[in-house]
Amino acid sequence: MTSRGSPSRFLTSVLHNGVGRYVRQLQRLQLLFSPTAADARGARQFVEEVAVDFARQHPDVVLYVRPCFNPTPVLVAEYLNGTVREEFITSKTSEEILQLATKLAGQSGLDIIRIRKPFHTDNPSIQGQWHPLTNKPSILTVRGPRLQAQ
Repeated sequence: MTSRGSPSRFLTSVLHNGVGRYVRQLQRLQLLFSPTAADARGARQFVEEVAVDFARQHPDVVLYVRPCFNPTPVLVAEYLNGTVREEFITSKTSEEILQLATKLAGQSGLDIIRIRKPFHTDNPSIQGQWHPLTNKPSILTVRGPRLQAQ
């Protein structure tokens, strides 16, 4: 926690993702709904129309569909870092459930917090940050009273 009272961290990659091949952080997605409840109509429609297409578009995510007599339909996302998120999908349409599942598939499972700086390195350079004139001749970067344009 910072002095402002809100948690913050430096910008990092989850498990150095992207150094090798990309690994989606969402491991498992469970859809729990009641086969008879009126507020689970969108979940049933999602299973009938969209679930197979979602599974084809995201082959690295395991999609479990479990009809059970829950009072409210829920979408449970389990990530590789152990985070479990439950999103209630009561009275949502199949399109809204698809948008929510796609959003969960793109997230890392970490809490959304303030980023301290948009850049960070574990091995800082002693030369400073790079900018477009870093390796250019000084005649291009220095224009003083002694150097007159000819």
